[in-house]
Amino acid sequence: MDPVTFLVLSLSCLLLLSLWRQSSERGKLPPGPTPLPLTGNFFQIDVKNIQQSFTKKNRFDYKDKHFLNLVKIVEENTEILSSPWIQIDVKNIQKSFTKLSKVYGPVFTLYFGQQPTVVLHGYNAVKEALIDHGEEFSGRGRFPVLDKIFNGLGVIFSNGNTWKEMKRFSLTTLRNLGMGKRSIEDRVQEEAQCLVEELRKTNGLPCDPSFILTCAPCNVICSIVFQNRFDYKDKHVLNLLKYLEENAKILSAPWIQENCNQELKYTLENLTVMVNDLFGAGTETTGSTMKYALLLLMKYPHVTAKVQEEIDRVVGRERSPCMQDRNHMPYTNATIHEVQRFIDLVPNSVPHAVTCDVKFRNYLIPKGTTVIASLSSVLHDSKEFPNPETFDPGHFLDGNGNFKKSDYFMPFSTGKRVCAGEGLAKMELFLFLTTILQKFKLKSLVPPKDVNITSVVNGISLVPPHYQICFIPV
Repeated sequence: MDPVTFLVLSLSCLLLLSLWRQSSERGKLPPGPTPLPLTGNFFQIDVKNIQQSFTKKNRFDYKDKHFLNLVKIVEENTEILSSPWIQIDVKNIQKSFTKLSKVYGPVFTLYFGQQPTVVLHGYNAVKEALIDHGEEFSGRGRFPVLDKIFNGLGVIFSNGNTWKEMKRFSLTTLRNLGMGKRSIEDRVQEEAQCLVEELRKTNGLPCDPSFILTCAPCNVICSIVFQNRFDYKDKHVLNLLKYLEENAKILSAPWIQENCNQELKYTLENLTVMVNDLFGAGTETTGSTMKYALLLLMKYPHVTAKVQEEIDRVVGRERSPCMQDRNHMPYTNATIHEVQRFIDLVPNSVPHAVTCDVKFRNYLIPKGTTVIASLSSVLHDSKEFPNPETFDPGHFLDGNGNFKKSDYFMPFSTGKRVCAGEGLAKMELFLFLTTILQKFKLKSLVPPKDVNITSVVNGISLVPPHYQICFIPV
């Protein structure tokens, strides 16, 4: 047979097989736009801008070289997700999701290549899947690049028994180390004072706060993970930091484990990935939220003035803010919640997957299907939050000025895969921001109306643009 004819026949067979497979799957899955052979719906959604798109514990000094390396590692991990070859503009894809939901409903299917992905749009769909059917939707979507790096280990990107055991182990360990106890608050308060001292060294001159604001939550994680069981010149600690720095190589290398229980996977490799997860999830997200909060407070000085008035009235200038103060500071609490709602840090969360064949709203979703929960559609729901594109702490205040909770507030996701560090992150945001605003006035280099708050795509998250700010001591 002629080689050209053979090639044409082979491609035709592959095309027909692809069409048949998609057709049979689509009969069971939620509706969605007709996918193209091989490429699926990739070119039918807006993916432009791809290229842009206990006792006192030890802590690191901000100038400590190991600590600087650690912060660099966290930033490099985030940059992995920013690479053009795995990134699509989450801002534009969110607009496409909204348009598609109006045509196909709040649960629809998209194909990225040959693989179907079910999208959940709106509060009811997200709640029904991740909470009411939490176990079935508790799997983690596949990331080929990250699978190669992390080998399906740790807490964030693992599945099945590995995830369950590592989640249980991490929560138990964190509780034993003080999570949810006064000792954690003490560490955050201590770090807040160190943060203030670092900001004071800027002498009121313009500075980019990004690095310092990333150091603070990273140091809190250091105090939780490392404590004071070793000297920082201890060779084992230096080796651990070296492994984190070279994680792309180390985590993909085979480890020799003797007498290892493969079901529980309490291996050195798994624990290393878990520590990496703690630093990655507990540092960059809180740091980015802090950066965005200060930017928004410069943009809206009337909000800043109200927060600082509340701090002066409830806390004063003589003592450090504490978590008990939050119950007496409804406007400050509402402002922090509004920052998280407005910035929409991770619009689509980290993709889920169904752990078994599941019947959902009269559709059959096969085991292993990737599921995207549009948190943006919940956080920017116009019925729950009038004028959702406007920054307004009033979204979390009732008619009497009291703090108002909302079931729609889920920046940490929800269900079985909700962020395990939610409590710590909320504590850090409150104590760091109130301590900064207690000690400084925020001065912008441009008039408030000219402050740019347009987010920048960074992997699967939206972060603030770079900016300069002056911290004026009060």
